[in-house]
Amino acid sequence: MKHIKTWSLILLTLSSITAWSQPANTDSLSLTKILSSVMQNYPALKKADKQLVMADAKIGLTKTAYLPNVNFSASYNRIGPVTTIPFGGKELQLYPPDMYNASVSVNQSIYDFGKTIKNLALDQSSKKLVELSVDQLKQQLSMAVVANFYTINFLEEAIQIKNDQLKTLNEHLQFVQKKAATGSAIQYDIITTKVRISSIENQKIDLETAFQIQISQLNGFLGNPEDKPLLLKKELLEKQILPSVDSLCQVAFTNRDEMKLALQKEQLAKSKLEVIKVQNNPSLNFIASGGFKNGYFNNNFGDTGKMNYAVGVGLNVPIFDANRNKYAKIQAKADLESNQQDTELARRSITNEVVESRATAEASLKKVIQSELQLKQATQAYNLADINYKAGVITNLDLLDSFTALSESKLALYKTKIDYSVSLLKLKIALGQRIYE
Repeated sequence: MKHIKTWSLILLTLSSITAWSQPANTDSLSLTKILSSVMQNYPALKKADKQLVMADAKIGLTKTAYLPNVNFSASYNRIGPVTTIPFGGKELQLYPPDMYNASVSVNQSIYDFGKTIKNLALDQSSKKLVELSVDQLKQQLSMAVVANFYTINFLEEAIQIKNDQLKTLNEHLQFVQKKAATGSAIQYDIITTKVRISSIENQKIDLETAFQIQISQLNGFLGNPEDKPLLLKKELLEKQILPSVDSLCQVAFTNRDEMKLALQKEQLAKSKLEVIKVQNNPSLNFIASGGFKNGYFNNNFGDTGKMNYAVGVGLNVPIFDANRNKYAKIQAKADLESNQQDTELARRSITNEVVESRATAEASLKKVIQSELQLKQATQAYNLADINYKAGVITNLDLLDSFTALSESKLALYKTKIDYSVSLLKLKIALGQRIYE
């Protein structure tokens, strides 16, 4: 009960993550909407759905062992010459020249000593494994979309900051040029400002190129033309108080697809072993056949057709299979033990991921707090530099350095907020939560 309460608190805490207060554009795409679209249309998931259809068909095929096999057959043959024997002064035909036969046969398994039940359990375990593989694929795909979504968010902000820098630098250039015209500034100030503008323009080109690549990748996820323009919402997550590592690990062990897959592979290996154990069991079948045919020897010289039937029971008991079943059992047991080790490896890997994700989230939060302080200080420094430059206390280069530091601080703060948002989503995925639902 204590663990259940703890898990509920963790799930409530992490599922209540909301966006950092920002104006939202109702026409833009949210992360949730993008994930929903990807989960519905991505080819790899559609392919996985077909594998589920195949698994259902395999289960249905196994269940057919409970149903009878019914066949109808009919034949006609013209035979010549007809064999005859002398009898009572006449030629007696042993069979008519026209032979015909029509019959229906039924073969029904009465009891197979557990073979069908074990095979059905194996098929159902295989289907469960496919379902878990689909869930794992969705989680991996979600993480790729998250990284792509927030990279685009960052590049958009970076480009905007570069545009703001260029606007401010061009305004400053005009100001310096006016001062140079009156003799209050030197040509060096103009050149250094132009160099800064050129450098920012080059950086902007790199950012725009990266932005186009990321948009193309997101369009690939969504199934859109690669150059379709997309407008994304800015979804920065709020600060959270995270539970302890032990509590998070317990949730992850319960929810992670990797752990479920490892346990299901164990179950599948056990089912395979059970199938092998009953492979040499006897089988008891009911056989029946009935129909109409001619060719019976009678007073009418075999040319009259009659109804006929055959009913029986068949028992098949394997006696010696050249030790195939023995070695198959050894192989199945080794496979089961191997899967048990995979389960332990999955447990350790999940623990490491949870610890890493939690530590990354905490570190990212500290960087956000530090970046907020840095931006505040950079803003104060730039305001002082602007006043001092106009008063002639500092040089143009000092002012540009201060302005560059301010711009970099704005971008650094936004990046730390993105890193923190991504780290929280990674933690949710590490806990096995479905961020695409």
